[in-house]
Amino acid sequence: MNTTIFHFQEAGQQNPVLNIGIFLAFVAVTMVIVIRASRNNKSAADFYAGGRSFSGRQNGLAIAGDYLSAASFLGICGAIAINGYDGFLYSIGFLVAWLVALLLVAELMRNTAKFTMADVLSFRLRQKPVRMAAALTTLAVCFFYLLAQMAGAGGLVSLLLGIDDKLGQSLVIAVVGVVMIFYVLIGGMKGTTWVQIIKAVLLIAGACAMTVWVLALNGFNFGAVLDAAVNNPENTNGTAILAPGLQYGANPIDFVSLALALVLGTAGLPHVLMRFYTVPTAKEARRSVVWAIWLIGVFYLFTLVLGYGAAALVGPETIANAPGGQNSAAPLLALHLGGPLLLGFISAVAFATILAVVAGLTITASASFAHDIYNSVMKRGQASAKQEVRVAKITTLVIGAAAILGGIGVQGQNIAFLVALAFAVAASANLPTILYSLFWSRFTTRGAVWSMLGGLISAVLLIAFSPVVSGDPTAMLGDGVDFAFIPLKNPGIISIPLGFLLGWLGSITDSGRESKKLAAEMEVRALTGHGAEPPVQH
Repeated sequence: MNTTIFHFQEAGQQNPVLNIGIFLAFVAVTMVIVIRASRNNKSAADFYAGGRSFSGRQNGLAIAGDYLSAASFLGICGAIAINGYDGFLYSIGFLVAWLVALLLVAELMRNTAKFTMADVLSFRLRQKPVRMAAALTTLAVCFFYLLAQMAGAGGLVSLLLGIDDKLGQSLVIAVVGVVMIFYVLIGGMKGTTWVQIIKAVLLIAGACAMTVWVLALNGFNFGAVLDAAVNNPENTNGTAILAPGLQYGANPIDFVSLALALVLGTAGLPHVLMRFYTVPTAKEARRSVVWAIWLIGVFYLFTLVLGYGAAALVGPETIANAPGGQNSAAPLLALHLGGPLLLGFISAVAFATILAVVAGLTITASASFAHDIYNSVMKRGQASAKQEVRVAKITTLVIGAAAILGGIGVQGQNIAFLVALAFAVAASANLPTILYSLFWSRFTTRGAVWSMLGGLISAVLLIAFSPVVSGDPTAMLGDGVDFAFIPLKNPGIISIPLGFLLGWLGSITDSGRESKKLAAEMEVRALTGHGAEPPVQH
C-alpha cells in the first residue's frame, strides 16, 4: 500500500477523538451564539430575514459561507490536483456567476421582494399559480442540494474520521441533520447567518494558512509549485495539467453546457437570493455582493495553489486511490503540511461547512413553503406571522427528516449529478422567470408558469436519461444499467434556452394581460427602492 495513504489512514484512525473534539467545539460555540441570537426573534421578518439587521460586510461574509460548500473546498482542490487547469475552470465559473448576480439581480430583488424569490415573481402576476410553481422549483433546488451535502457528510466520514461502515456513516448523516434542524428552529435566519459568518472566517483562514505554507515551501514562487506538480513521479500527464482539455477535451459541448449552468445558476439559487433580504437597504445588498465576490474570489485563488500544491506534495495517484478519491486532496495536503492537528482542523472545517450550508438551504425551503404556499395560497395572505413561523418550523422538521433519509439512501452514489441538477434547475427555471419579471413588461402568468415548470421538468428528464444516471462506469446506477440516450452530463445548454423560450412563448400566446399599474409599481420599486419594506428596528 502507498505509504502516504497508510499514514493518512493511520492518522485518521488514531486521532478520531481529536477530529471530533474540534468539530464538537465548533458546534458548541456556534450553538451558544445561535441561542443568543434567537432572543430577538419576535416576528416573521426576524425568523426569515434576520430582522434585516445585518450590514453589507456581515451579509457578504454570510453569502460566502453559504456559497463555499464542501464541494468548493474539497471538490475543486481535488479537481485541480487530478485534472489541473480544467479543474480550476469550476472556480472561474462559480466566481464569474457573481457578476450576473451583482449586475442583474441583487439590488432589484432586495427592492422588490419581502422574504422569498416568489415574492418577486408573483408581484405583478396572479399569486396562486406563480407562487406554487416558484415554491416547487425552490423546494426542488434546495432538496437536491441538501441531498448532495448530506451524502457528502457521510462520504467524508471514511476520509476524515476513519469510519468506513454504512451504519457509522448513516449515524453521522443523522447527527449533521439533527444539529442543522436545531440551528434553524432555534436561531432562524439570524442564528443561521452568524453560523455562516463564523464558518466562512474559519474556512478562508484555514485555506489561507495552507496556501501560505505551500508557497513558503516553494520560496513564495507559484511557478515553482507548478514545476513541482509537473515533475511529481505520479503525474502521468506531464505539462498537460497546465493546459486546457485534460478533462473536457473529449466533449467541448458538455463543458459549455456545464459552464452555462454554473454561471447562470448562481443568480437563481433560492438560498443565495434569500440572503439579499437580510440587509436593511438596496445599497447594503450591493455592498454584500461586492464583499462576497472579493471573499469568494480570494478563496478560489487559494484553491489554485492548494490543488497544484496537493499534486506536487502528495501526488495525483495517491489522491485518486485514497478514501474519498478526489475529495481527499485538501485533507491529504493538510496531513502532509501539519500532521494530525491540521488534519483535525481541516476535517472540522469541512463538517462545519456542510452544517452551515444545509442550515441555509433548510431555512430557505421552509420559508418557501410557509410563506408562499401556506400563507399566500392556502390562507390567502390572512395567516398571522406567528402561524406562519410555526408552519415554517414544522416544515423544517419534515425537510430535515427527508434530507437525513435521502442522504442515507444515496450513500456511495455519484452525488455530482445532484449538484449539477440543482444548478441546472436554478438556471433553467428560476433565472429566466426572474429576469422576465424584472425587465419585460409583457411577461404574463402563463409565461412564468411555463418557464418554471418547463425548466424544472426538462432539466430533470435530461439528467435522468444522461450518462450521469446510467450507462457509464461512474454513473449513479453503475455500468450494468443503460437507458441513457442523451450524451450530455449537464443539461444546461438545452434546458436553459428552453426555459427562456417557454417564458416568451407562454407570454405572447396568453390572451390575458397583467396589470399595467402593478408592472409600473414593480419597475419603480425595483429601480429606486421606493415602497420596499422598511428595516425592522430593535
